[in-house]
Amino acid sequence: MLAPLLAALRFLTVLPIRRGAEFDGMHFQAGLFFFPVIGLGIGVVALLTAALVGPILPPALTALAGIVVLAAISGCLHLDGLADSADGMLSSRPRAEKLVIMHDSRIGAMGVIAIVIVLLGKYAALGTALPARLAVVLLLMPLAGRCAIVVTMALLPYARPEGGLGLLFYSNNTRRAAVLAAGLWLVVVVVVVPLAGLGPPALLAALVIPAAAVLLFAAWCRRSLGGATGDTLGAVCELSELMAAVALTVGG
Repeated sequence: MLAPLLAALRFLTVLPIRRGAEFDGMHFQAGLFFFPVIGLGIGVVALLTAALVGPILPPALTALAGIVVLAAISGCLHLDGLADSADGMLSSRPRAEKLVIMHDSRIGAMGVIAIVIVLLGKYAALGTALPARLAVVLLLMPLAGRCAIVVTMALLPYARPEGGLGLLFYSNNTRRAAVLAAGLWLVVVVVVVPLAGLGPPALLAALVIPAAAVLLFAAWCRRSLGGATGDTLGAVCELSELMAAVALTVGG
């Protein structure tokens, strides 16, 4: 159990954990089960950051601090996937050429625009949240993102015929991991949202809006690319974080 957890931690975060790193390839598939748990841990770090700086910074800067923590702790891995996905999927090229564009490490105009929109959306949602709601949003955003990765993997095959980094996490247990991820999201939302004093509209929004975003994005990936790639899994993580923030901000 420890080796898959550490392998997933090394992949999803920049934490300097070296023990057993040379054997990570053997544990990636089992590590997928820990993605939501790691997301929840990242949320705790973001929440504690907001609690620490909140008393001395205005709400807008507290929100910015939370966003920086979420990006930094993952090494901007998912933002990079968002940019590559936008460059490829928003082009008018055939499927094979879209995959080539996404493989290019250089960022294009569409990628820059996508990153700006998503980060501005997060900032707008967090910057307008009351302190109690801000803490809940920061806790749930990274959980939503990592759950979305696992669910999207269960919904879509891997799109690159030559394989890729994301394929290392696929296995016969991917759907089981997705069911557990969705179950954890449901339980955490049902418990945490009412405890934060948020009403049924916020609870419903938190359950429906991120799920709808995942399903719509997965459908787009299937139509555009024939499945998922490592880049689109990063993109769905970022989009789900944004949708969770929006849902909990606009919910009553």
